[in-house]
Amino acid sequence: MDQMDLKILQILQENSRVSLKEIASETFLSSPAISNRISKLEKEGFIEHYTMRVNLKKLGYHIQAFIQLDLSPNQKKEFYPYIETKPNVIECNCVTGEFSMLIKVAFPTTTELDDFINDLQQFGKTYTQIVFSTPVHARGITLTDPTE
Repeated sequence: MDQMDLKILQILQENSRVSLKEIASETFLSSPAISNRISKLEKEGFIEHYTMRVNLKKLGYHIQAFIQLDLSPNQKKEFYPYIETKPNVIECNCVTGEFSMLIKVAFPTTTELDDFINDLQQFGKTYTQIVFSTPVHARGITLTDPTE
């Protein structure tokens, strides 16, 4: 991993559909050199997958929420497969603090959110926050060389 690899990763974080030609023009490398570096970054696990962000509201998912769940450690074996199958779960994180799980969800209506929360409570106490707006969407971080 060198400065050029970091620059390529930064460019791909901002737009994973950018062409090799565009990356080459920003890095002053050839397209084949860029292709080889990207392949190496994928093989070494620096690039896990490529993604896009859809407009959930345009698709009818008007309610986004964060649900905190107080899950006991012995329930994880049952909970993880359960939460993995829920299509409205955008993200689920095991966290520190009063609650052990932080779950981000999207639903068309509050009724559907409420139904999900009621089902989720089989695993423990929940605390829910509904999102009003998102001034900063999920994004990559600015990459710097950690040796500097």
